[in-house]
Amino acid sequence: MTIQLKIQLNNISNPAVWRRVLVPADFTFEDLHSVIQISFGWEFAHLYQFSPKGYGSEPTIAPNSDIDWDEPDLNAEKTKLKKIFTTEKQTYTYIYDFGDDWIHKITVEKILKEKIKSPKCIKGQGKCPPEDCGGPWGYLDMLETLSNPKNEEYEERREWLGLSDDEPWDVNEFEMEDVNVMLEEGFE
Repeated sequence: MTIQLKIQLNNISNPAVWRRVLVPADFTFEDLHSVIQISFGWEFAHLYQFSPKGYGSEPTIAPNSDIDWDEPDLNAEKTKLKKIFTTEKQTYTYIYDFGDDWIHKITVEKILKEKIKSPKCIKGQGKCPPEDCGGPWGYLDMLETLSNPKNEEYEERREWLGLSDDEPWDVNEFEMEDVNVMLEEGFE
């Protein structure tokens, strides 16, 4: 089986940032974490968890780790998607970076009989915010700073982002072909 998911980053709009992916139903939640990281352009730099409605909802699916925190209800490295994602229109939450709190809404759009071996991004929109920019509110502040060359932090932000002199931060940028090349390489 194959599961079609729409994954949307909460609290970001104009444009909304989302990806539609096909993933094998036999993938684990650790695999799905990797699919999300690659599809959005995150850098695998922070902790994560899955749960039905975010913090405080159960079951929590996360990696087992040496970090002193509550053990997850289910181990992300062992729990298969098909165990949790059983019906279309079902939603789940993925939280990445517990400081910045990048919260993603996952919607099961379709459960398909066809089998695929590796994940594929079939649609998406919007450039993912950069790591460590302060969560959705820090990102919005960053965008405001970048829209005003007279802002005292303008040059510092551009340098932090690695932008060349005439290069804009394009919120609409999304290269699905590049994502699929990275997904293919990541799941060979």
